[in-house]
Amino acid sequence: MKTVIGVGSKVPSFSLKDQFGKTFDLDAVLGEKNLVIYFYPKDDTPGCTKEACAFRDQFEVFADKNTMIIGISGQSVESHLEFANKYKLNFTLLSDEGNSVRKLFGVPSSALGVIPGRVTYVVNKKGMVVFTFDSLTKAEQHVEEALRIIKTLD
Repeated sequence: MKTVIGVGSKVPSFSLKDQFGKTFDLDAVLGEKNLVIYFYPKDDTPGCTKEACAFRDQFEVFADKNTMIIGISGQSVESHLEFANKYKLNFTLLSDEGNSVRKLFGVPSSALGVIPGRVTYVVNKKGMVVFTFDSLTKAEQHVEEALRIIKTLD
């Protein structure tokens, strides 16, 4: 049976390499910050670029609410660094090359399983998922929805 992380679930622990090749351990930030963890299909594609740039543009608002933004997709560390540099992304991108964390969260694929899904999770400081948003096509709405929820958290 496949696990699907949803509202009320405890966020699962994981470690992945960030765009700089450093290991990011989720447990190191749990309890310290609220989290927006978003899974996206692929670096430097139109929808993913819009989504990433929207998160970048709202970075200070999230930071003011003690919230860390984490983007996760299956591309390499090198691809993430290139993507981050190209668009001046100011938040953490994690490389999930084997899609193990995507599977851990139960993020669905779209379009006959060909395109990895786009799902955003808002996690409070206690490590509980308080909101999810799943839409492949409404990339920028992921940012709007996450911001709306973050503004209600301590």
